[in-house]
Order: sequence, then C-alpha cells, then structure tokens
Amino acid sequence: MFKKVLIANRGEIACRIIRACRELGINTIAIHSEADRESMHVKLAEQSVCVGEASASDSYLNIPSIIAAAEISGADAIHPGYGFLSENTYFAEVCEACGLKFIGPSKESIEKMGDKIAAIELMKKSGVPVVPGSDGPISADGPKIFAMAKKIGYPVIVKATAGGGGKGMRIVTSEETLQNAIIMAQTEAKAAFGNPDVYMEKYIEEPHHIEFQILGDKYGKIAYLPERDCSIQRRHQKLVEESPYHLINESLRKKMGKSARNAASAVKYVTVGTVEFLVDKKGHFYFMEMNTRIQVEHPITEMVTGIDLVKEQIKLAAGEKLSIISEKVKILGHAIECRINAEDPDKDFIPSPGKIGKLYLPGGPGIRIDTHVYSGYTIPPFYDSLIAKVISFGVDRGESITRMQRALREVEIENIKNTSSLHAKIMGSEQFRQGSVSTDFLSKHILGK
Repeated sequence: MFKKVLIANRGEIACRIIRACRELGINTIAIHSEADRESMHVKLAEQSVCVGEASASDSYLNIPSIIAAAEISGADAIHPGYGFLSENTYFAEVCEACGLKFIGPSKESIEKMGDKIAAIELMKKSGVPVVPGSDGPISADGPKIFAMAKKIGYPVIVKATAGGGGKGMRIVTSEETLQNAIIMAQTEAKAAFGNPDVYMEKYIEEPHHIEFQILGDKYGKIAYLPERDCSIQRRHQKLVEESPYHLINESLRKKMGKSARNAASAVKYVTVGTVEFLVDKKGHFYFMEMNTRIQVEHPITEMVTGIDLVKEQIKLAAGEKLSIISEKVKILGHAIECRINAEDPDKDFIPSPGKIGKLYLPGGPGIRIDTHVYSGYTIPPFYDSLIAKVISFGVDRGESITRMQRALREVEIENIKNTSSLHAKIMGSEQFRQGSVSTDFLSKHILGK
C-alpha cells in the first residue's frame, strides 16, 4: 500500500480522497493555488504545497510544478481526482516515468477511450452496441457528407472526437444547416481541446443517459456495479443523478452491465471508471463514451451498494486483487445526488463567487453531504462552481425524493446565489416524480416555465 499520496486536485473531491486515504492509513499532500490557500482540502491534509498562481493553467494543470511538489514532499503516488489532469495521458506517463504511481488506468487505456472515434471502433470489435455514425472524422466540404447524413437519418449530431462536457457538439435537423454546424463544432472543438476533428452520428431523441460503474484489477478481472441515471442535464452537464435507474429490468441491467464489462476489458482497464450509454424509448442501448476516472456522482453508487469506491480505486492502483463479484452485489435502496453550484439560476446561471456568510447544510436520516466549503470561505471565480453534493438515500425512490426535498429546504448559503432552489423545483415536478425524465427534461419541464 502507498505511504503518501499527493492529490492533484481541489475542492470536495480532494477532501473525499483525503478521507479515504486516512481510513487506509495513508498520509496525504494537498496541492493548491494561491487562491486556494484557505480551502478545506489544504486544512485536512498532512502536508500542503502551493503549485502556482490562481489560474488553473498556472496551478492545477501545471504538470512540472505538481511533479516537483510530489518529489519534494516524498509522495509515492498521485491521485488526480476528476477534471483537470485526471484523463491526461501525458500526465499519467510523466507520473510513471518519475516513479510515481498514477491512481487511475494506464495511459494506453486513457488514450484509447479519449479518442471517441477510436473508442467507437474498439467497441464495435468488442460487441458493444454503438450509435450509427461516420467511420472517422468528417469535414464540411467532404464530398459524401450529405449522403452520409441522409443514410444515418436526421436528426444527426456532430461531436468533437476529443470532446467532453458538451463542447464541440451541434444537433442538425436538416441538410441546409449541416455544413455550418460542422464548421461551428470544429471551431469550438479547436478552442476547447486543441483538436478540431469532429464526427457524426445518429441523434437519439429524448434518450435516457445511463452509466455503469466499472472496477478492474491488474490481473484482468472486471466488475460492474448497479447503474446510474444521469439524464437531468443542462448543456450536457449533469445536475441530478440517481441509482438505480427506475425503468430498468434485471434482464436489461445484466445486458448493459456485461457490455460495460466488455468495454473495460477491451482496454485492459485497471482501477475505477464509468461506461456511459444512451437508452432510447424502446429500451435499445448504445455506447456513448467511457470516463477513465472517478466521477462526480460516485456517492450514489456507494450509497446503494455499501462499497467505498475511492478506497477501492486506491487499493486497485496499489496492486490489490478485485474482490467484488458483480452478480453478488445487492441494491440496498435508492439514492439521488443534487449538485449545488454557485450559480444564479434566475440569471442564466451566471457564476456567483464570493465570501460565504452564514452556512447551513442539511443532515438527518438518509442525507450525506460532500463539500469543501465552510462559513467564511471565499468561493474563487477561477474554477468549477460546485459548492456541495447533497445525496439522499431511502428504501425506495419515493423516500429518497422526499428526503431530498426536506434536505434542500434546509440549505442556507448566505451571500452566494446557488442552485438549491432549482433542485427543489426538479424534485417537486410531477414529471420527475413519475419518472418521465430524458436528457431534455430540464429545458422542457423546468426552465421553460
């Protein structure tokens, strides 16, 4: 097992990793920017190192400074959390070259799943269902572009090959807008990822976004855990997640779980990750992408299985054998996660940084809070706006919703506009309570009112 782990991240996920390490008897080193000197993860860790100025490019994305911090502090492993450098193949390679264990999959696994076109081709070979689409990158002046779109069938979606978070994506409903959509997607992809390549696939209307947590060890064993429904999104960013998916039956769960396991096996996956699918109205499912890291919404899987995913991730990276058997994992209840962000939902979600005054975050039966904020803490304007994750757990979906509603009513974050009121509207929506939720739910039923 590792003796010292450097956490190459910030915020609530850094706090979460520190707590997991502490339970495993591992000392931690927190890195931070100049703007994060007073952040909770800095206070919790045994050591801390400033790695640069406020901007992410000068600090949390500054690979030379992070590696230097690890070497100076005597770390033997680096945990990247999510975001920042967590899916950066170069960072994973540098860590290994410097004798630091990267707590995540191999750079080869990250690379194979990071290129969406290559990932789709690999999934086809592995028998994993994929959405019909182009065989590679496309261009606006390609001679067969209109014929291809017609064959796939409108609507189609143009997506960045190196994309994520909804960047470099355009939905196309007719031939007249196709070329312009490709050009716009390429421009956005180039700005966001440094890679302008885009591809085309069938746009699945009103789908459910369902993902499976997977775990793998270095001996080739792969397990999957019960699914999460991540359909409530804004601009392709998840806002609410729940587990299990209330419309699934055991037969479909097993089929999707085995496909997720096949996807992970295809890249010899080690540690934890997530395989994401789109599910259409008829129950057909299609591979969308694989996230080669721990995810924001991992707590709901922990709640319904009793498995500490961050501790499992660390143990698997340290070379321990996977002891989890998918078929023996029981679903213990129902869990929901609401992401509370420092944004004003009444003003087009503009960021709301600043100093927190009075702070009250809920508790009580079936409520878990993952956060890094405290009264008097200043939310900086430089990073992700996540304040806290409110997680509810109940014996069934109804109880989980009721407990979430109770918890959201108790949230008080003085001086900071936040999205707790938006989540309260979602929980109170008749469509949500009935389970009528697809990826366009927010725009149709909440923001459209």
